[in-house]
Amino acid sequence: MAAITNLPLLLRNVTYRTGGQTLLDDISATISNGAPTAILGPNGAGKSTLLHLAMGLMAPTGGWLSWGGRTETSPIRRAIVFQKPVMLRRTVRGNVTFALSQAGVPSKELENRLQSLLQRVDLVALADRPARRLSGGEQKRVALARALAREPDLLLLDEPTADLDPAATRAVEQIIAGAAASGTKILMVSHDAAQVRRLAGDILFLVKGRLRESAPTTKFFSETATPLAQSFLRGDLLTEA
Repeated sequence: MAAITNLPLLLRNVTYRTGGQTLLDDISATISNGAPTAILGPNGAGKSTLLHLAMGLMAPTGGWLSWGGRTETSPIRRAIVFQKPVMLRRTVRGNVTFALSQAGVPSKELENRLQSLLQRVDLVALADRPARRLSGGEQKRVALARALAREPDLLLLDEPTADLDPAATRAVEQIIAGAAASGTKILMVSHDAAQVRRLAGDILFLVKGRLRESAPTTKFFSETATPLAQSFLRGDLLTEA
């Protein structure tokens, strides 16, 4: 039996309305294997809403999504790291071990998998530290280890380095780049154009719930097609939809 895959992730005419507001309006995109895809845009663009739909945490109010040809939303081989991940009241080791258990890893393989993940996120020395006492950057690395415990082929990240200092940002970006290099497809939300330039292979640019541009990263930054994207890159406030 062929392994289940989430790729390509297809979004077709995806709309999401709630409370009389349209948060996403007629989004169509194809997310395929390869370098990370970034969802870029100003605050209120609908970036996190799109990410939650891509995970299957919410259903669109219009249009549809499919994961590797499947339309059911069971999160098999996909994982998400929220902007402010919640740490269990356990050590770093306990947090990651719990994630491995939830992923169905046999008990005889747990320790080896645990050590591999801790090395991958550079937390071996902090394995016995209470996770809730770690710095923000260290907690984000714990959250990444828990997500990678699922061996996802699709990893979704919501503002992965928000509020982190430059050193912590570099550490998290290295983990993201390593995961992408190992074959995991990354779909990440960011409002940080410099980070997107460093990490992403292509960009979905959203403004006020609408997909304004979809392009390879190099093309987006060198010859953006829309005035809104040009304004965003200049740092202007975007006041028109």
